[in-house]
Amino acid sequence: MKRLLTTCVMSLLLTSGTQAAGFEARAATAAPGLKAQDLSGAPKTLADYRGKVVLLNFWASWCPPCLREMPSMEQLRVKMAGRPLTIVALDSAETPDEVNAYLSRMKLGFPILLDPDGSNTKRWNVFALPTTFLLDAEGRVRYVLTGPTEWDEGEALGVIESLLAELPAQANQVEYGRSTPR
Repeated sequence: MKRLLTTCVMSLLLTSGTQAAGFEARAATAAPGLKAQDLSGAPKTLADYRGKVVLLNFWASWCPPCLREMPSMEQLRVKMAGRPLTIVALDSAETPDEVNAYLSRMKLGFPILLDPDGSNTKRWNVFALPTTFLLDAEGRVRYVLTGPTEWDEGEALGVIESLLAELPAQANQVEYGRSTPR
């Protein structure tokens, strides 16, 4: 935990504004396992999101850069409504009470998962917060970003759109008021 805090502070000092240095493209490799619970205690795995592009964000409520990027993740969720994109925020090594205290101030419409013992954070080799993995619809890691960004614009939006463009056209179309069935 101390190491994550130190890295988060260093990330804050080294990052100008909220823009991160850039995305690291990865060869499409199977994502590590993910076993977490949502805020109601329901178990969740990556299989729950198969068939969609997944933005998996590792964060903590004590991390200022994490909190700065959350509004843009919510704006992205709204902007992409009806498209095959799921945003999942995995809180690292905090209690449900700590997470809920933050969420009482920031209303988010995407799933928040808990990693109270940090086991998922370790399994995914996350050493700094925030760290975000972009997974394709088959559950493979395609991009990694360490540090915050504005998710609803610029490079981040372009990377997400490129992953969505790989899906069959029917899964990626949105009609006025409703999405096309897959």
